[in-house]
Amino acid sequence: MGSPGIGSKVEGIHAVRAALDAGRVKKLLIETSRKKRLGELLEAAGPAVQVEYIADVRLQAETTAPQGVVALCDPIRTVSLEYLADADRPAILVLDHLEDPHNVGAIARSALAAGMSGLVVSSVRSAPLGSTAFKASVGALEKLPVAVVSSVASALSRLRQLGVWVVGLDAHGTESLFGLGLASEPIAIVIGGEGAGLAQLVTERCDLVVSIPMSDESESLNASVAAALAAFEIRRARQD
Repeated sequence: MGSPGIGSKVEGIHAVRAALDAGRVKKLLIETSRKKRLGELLEAAGPAVQVEYIADVRLQAETTAPQGVVALCDPIRTVSLEYLADADRPAILVLDHLEDPHNVGAIARSALAAGMSGLVVSSVRSAPLGSTAFKASVGALEKLPVAVVSSVASALSRLRQLGVWVVGLDAHGTESLFGLGLASEPIAIVIGGEGAGLAQLVTERCDLVVSIPMSDESESLNASVAAALAAFEIRRARQD
């Protein structure tokens, strides 16, 4: 069963502005000392959004640098795997238990920029899609469809049933990500967790495991960098 929604609290100027543009902010908490500096946000909020001025929003924040503003919002509804697979030539990023919300937010930003259909994340042993992820996504999580699943391995099996090729990205992959023939097909790219990489069961559910060619001087890439390379390789392949 999917999550009832994500992003009920967002923080930081860019994330709050994106939520305001989406029309889902119910209340703004603004530091009194930053009222003038945040004038553009207050103007964008308009009379429909309740505004409360407080001495220090950090007491209400989840991130360490909320930039003087916290927004309480209507949550964004998550979607089903079926919804993602029903896109025209779906291209999906699946995150296998990433634990750093900054990585999750950065991946969402790259996925949206590359035109991916959506994101699949786990509800267990993974970074929450909370204020930190929303801030790091710089508005991308307002627009990118997200499916939340309890089991990544089961989600991969379901995507395969729905006609989506499942490709794992791992340093030990037998083929290169670049020039991947399946890039133009309905595809889901699975990104492993920081350090641990792809879980064994997840690897077994993949149709293919690929790697990013690197020099002998480097051991691995950050998960968000690897995901960005995968997303834009799919975009490149589909534009050729």
